[in-house]
Amino acid sequence: MYILLFISGPEIIFIVFIVLMLFGADKVPEIARGLGKGFRQLRDITNDVKREITQARKQHDIDTRIVPDINKEIRQITKEVDEVKESVTRNIKS
Repeated sequence: MYILLFISGPEIIFIVFIVLMLFGADKVPEIARGLGKGFRQLRDITNDVKREITQARKQHDIDTRIVPDINKEIRQITKEVDEVKESVTRNIKS
């Protein structure tokens, strides 16, 4: 959502107008709902993985030296998901 910080009001209105012209007023809510569900599922999956790692560590006294590596992998996956999200958003706006 950081992209919206660099877009002014008239630009947002223009983008909404283009999206309406391309997809029609009937499809826009459906597309937005689908994207919202997809991103929510990705966020939930990421949170579940973090929670499971934390629980496993507590239950099995896992060596905490690997936690930074796991966090690094999670950040990388999150970055890749954000890139896909931005790509999909750009394709919808195109």
